[in-house]
Amino acid sequence: MKVCVSSTGDTLDSEVDDEFGMCEYFIIIDSETMEYKAVLNEASHSPTGTGHQAAQAVVDTKVDVVLTGFVGHHSLHILRSAGIKVVTGFEGTVRSAVERFKSRERLKG
Repeated sequence: MKVCVSSTGDTLDSEVDDEFGMCEYFIIIDSETMEYKAVLNEASHSPTGTGHQAAQAVVDTKVDVVLTGFVGHHSLHILRSAGIKVVTGFEGTVRSAVERFKSRERLKG
């Protein structure tokens, strides 16, 4: 599964950013191998339309799920319309967020 985590930095040990649209990076992770790529969120420095631009950038990465602290209504609509599952309320490191998400999914399965 391809997972996107909003992040304050560019590694798995960076903290989950609590604001999707304003995060510095999106960490795109293969949840099976934990291989990842850090993508700079260029929308975070935009004076307007931050959430819309950030959501579209994530849609373009073709992820399956987004893990974040909080996501606004406009971003949420864009992501869900693209078939991306959005899970909020995450904190801690990017690595721990992905591990917690994987554990939840195994319990459901």
